[in-house]
Amino acid sequence: MEKKKVAVPLVCHGHSRPVVDLFYSPVTPDGFFLISASKDSSPMLRNGETGDWIGTFEGHKGAVWSCCLDTNALRAASGSADFTAKIWDALTGDELHSFEHKHIVRACAFSEDTHLLVTGGIEKVLRIFDLNRPDAAPREFDYSPGSVRTVAWLHGDQTILSSCTDIGGVRLWDVRSGKIVQTLETKSPVTSAEVSQDGRYITTADGSSVKFWDANHYGLVRSYDMPCTVESASLEPKVGNKFIAGGEDMWIRLFDFHTGEEIACNKGHHGPVHCVRFSPGGESYASGSEDGTIRIWQTGPLTHDDGEAIPTNGASGKLKVTVDESELQ
Repeated sequence: MEKKKVAVPLVCHGHSRPVVDLFYSPVTPDGFFLISASKDSSPMLRNGETGDWIGTFEGHKGAVWSCCLDTNALRAASGSADFTAKIWDALTGDELHSFEHKHIVRACAFSEDTHLLVTGGIEKVLRIFDLNRPDAAPREFDYSPGSVRTVAWLHGDQTILSSCTDIGGVRLWDVRSGKIVQTLETKSPVTSAEVSQDGRYITTADGSSVKFWDANHYGLVRSYDMPCTVESASLEPKVGNKFIAGGEDMWIRLFDFHTGEEIACNKGHHGPVHCVRFSPGGESYASGSEDGTIRIWQTGPLTHDDGEAIPTNGASGKLKVTVDESELQ
């Protein structure tokens, strides 16, 4: 009987707690990069292609919930349970600035022109910081109806989208007026919201469904029911004909965008998958899990006769991960 071929991921060790956010930079003259946020308080930067560890940003005193890189991958940002959002030099690892908040920061995102940073969190306030004048007071938007879970920029930095931890829907804010101009309605809270690379679609994960919205007219384009509660979804950036989703059942599934048919199911994580993201060229995708590892999977036909994972250089080798039940809430 022929052995079934299975995908072999690159496994990135180094985090000692659950990985809760991942972000790929665009392709730069030096390649592309992957940054990860973890409850161990230390965001890590990696080579996006190989998964090799480049460095760790040290300075947060609480779990890091969100991380991102600017367009040129020269600066990183992170939002933390220590009530701060920090800006880092992505080349040296030095902390450039720390923005104080009054509660946990759950989300942060650089504007496309890299001059602004938006943050959101438990305070239910969106703040925009001018990175050219980091000591200036931020702009604050009207109160979000719930604790902010995700933020992203779209329409050439004219609009910001946000979702909440405790109520459904995605809110679109006009940056000039600071007002909500549109709400994309969902039954469950949106745990992941991504603007496609070409600016056409907003990809959301809520409950056990993945939805695709027209990013300009805000209509619902596709909605697919998933086999389990999903926490994150990502659309293939080049052709846009595939998407990935990961969640409670520890598997990362690849689907056809047009039909919703499952193309592949990747197994390997030992805990719920909190975040999935496609690389900027679409040739691979990364997943971060409660088990503290990041796995990078090839989109193409990379197969192997058994399920042995290929480890990559981690910051501290293989780590035994124990799951604290309280962290699963």
